[in-house]
Amino acid sequence: MRAMVLEHPGQPLTMRERPAPRPGDTQVLLRVRACGVCRTDLHLVDGELPPHREDVAPGHQIVGKVVALGKGVMGFTVGGRVGVPWLGWTCGKCNFCLRGQENLCDRALFTGYDLDGGFAEFAVADARYCFPLPEGTATWRSRPCCARA
Repeated sequence: MRAMVLEHPGQPLTMRERPAPRPGDTQVLLRVRACGVCRTDLHLVDGELPPHREDVAPGHQIVGKVVALGKGVMGFTVGGRVGVPWLGWTCGKCNFCLRGQENLCDRALFTGYDLDGGFAEFAVADARYCFPLPEGTATWRSRPCCARA
């Protein structure tokens, strides 16, 4: 698969051929259909955020189609449309996680920063942090985020 990766902060992303990822027990494998560019991605590429790993594929505003499920994943089906956010994994054991405040987990991993994100043809994501996006719902094409309700 093709992926755009950050090799050196302050330099343009580089296209690399990589093996397609395989989902772990609690992950979904997605064919990326769209991925937004967030200011956080730009901070990482520009070197304003220290990289947490080499050759990461940025992008945490992912919309994708599920192509495979880890053996422990429930609530998703192959072919389903899902969204993936910035928060990509948490420990599930610390006080914050146990209180439902996973966004404060000291061991949290973030999509496109610690974990490969959506600037690739495929991505894996923790099913706990994926959101079903039914077909036919509003998208940026039909209802821009700045549109008034």
